[in-house]
Amino acid sequence: TKATYPSRIGRRFLHNPRRAKVPELAPPTVAGRTRQAVGGRAAMAKCARVQATIGCEKDAKGIRMGRRRRDVSLKAKLNHCVEAQQFDRQLLLELFGVADQMALVRPGSDDSHMLDGYLMSTLFYEPSTRTRLSFESAMNRLGGRVLSTESAGEYSSAAKGETLEDTIRTVEGYADIIVLRHFLAGSSRKAADASSVPIINAGDGPGQHPTQALLDTYTIRKELGGIDGVTIGLVGDLSNGRTVRSLAYMLAKNFKDLKVYFVAPPVVKMKDDIKSYLDKKGIPWEELDDLMHVASECDVLYQTRIQRERFSDKPEEYEQARGKFIVDKEVMNVMKRDSIVMHPLPRLDEITEECDSDPRAAYFRQARNGLYIRMALIKLLLGI
Repeated sequence: TKATYPSRIGRRFLHNPRRAKVPELAPPTVAGRTRQAVGGRAAMAKCARVQATIGCEKDAKGIRMGRRRRDVSLKAKLNHCVEAQQFDRQLLLELFGVADQMALVRPGSDDSHMLDGYLMSTLFYEPSTRTRLSFESAMNRLGGRVLSTESAGEYSSAAKGETLEDTIRTVEGYADIIVLRHFLAGSSRKAADASSVPIINAGDGPGQHPTQALLDTYTIRKELGGIDGVTIGLVGDLSNGRTVRSLAYMLAKNFKDLKVYFVAPPVVKMKDDIKSYLDKKGIPWEELDDLMHVASECDVLYQTRIQRERFSDKPEEYEQARGKFIVDKEVMNVMKRDSIVMHPLPRLDEITEECDSDPRAAYFRQARNGLYIRMALIKLLLGI
């Protein structure tokens, strides 16, 4: 009879076409069983050497043999990306280092094939252009493939009454990683609790948008050379804006000597939970309605649009909020020479187009940085 191996590694070694041919062993006498045990240990040892040489990539669906080793330290810290508070300073710096490497990946290079055989599902229950295309581009640039659905709430089984948890449990059978955008705050946490594959929160209603916070933090670091000691002004729809909420959480948790200004119409002021979190972390903040003064003080002016879709039942409040704080040439003229203007996009009229040619207008560079951050995040969550 052939040797039987007690471990999963041994069993996989048997089916590995690269292995040396295992000879037939003697019938299972005492001596034969001894030789079988020795053979099993030898096989497992050989498999361990093979893993050390060519890498062993493990995901929620088993073990895949490949050319690259796992980044164990980062993967151990990060199973899903659900909220900004998951990231400590060390994890951010490691992720940013990987993002720098992702910016160097070129079509046809070995690195552009690191996700060969992997599938990502993008489940979007809300409209998106930049975020969805950014994730799909990130996956494709690393050799992976994408299963995509837009307006999932209208054109998927959700329209028939299927729960989010059931949708996730189904889709995880098709994909190795799921990117979810949903209209309800907290939906990504529910999805992560139900899923055996990594979940990335691509925005959950007025809740959070952690990958936007990651790319924003990465952009500030690249543009200014560091984040400690930065003064930032958050402008626009601060009540419904999940981007500014996530960014405030991330900066307050991980960086020091910050100063935060809030500039918003009364109906969309920053909520108390963010203010309380800043107080807890010892970050000074002010709420002002003088955009010119804030612009002159800031290193980063972070503008956001007033989100009309959040005012469907109160259109009069939208009219009160829109157009109140606009970044134009006059605002740019009072800003510091080495400061930057950021925006998560899309913009409407809250930053005039005449500002685009100013080198301090960083919002399109910011969008490109999102590609590198998402490439890095997908790579790390898949353990590559």
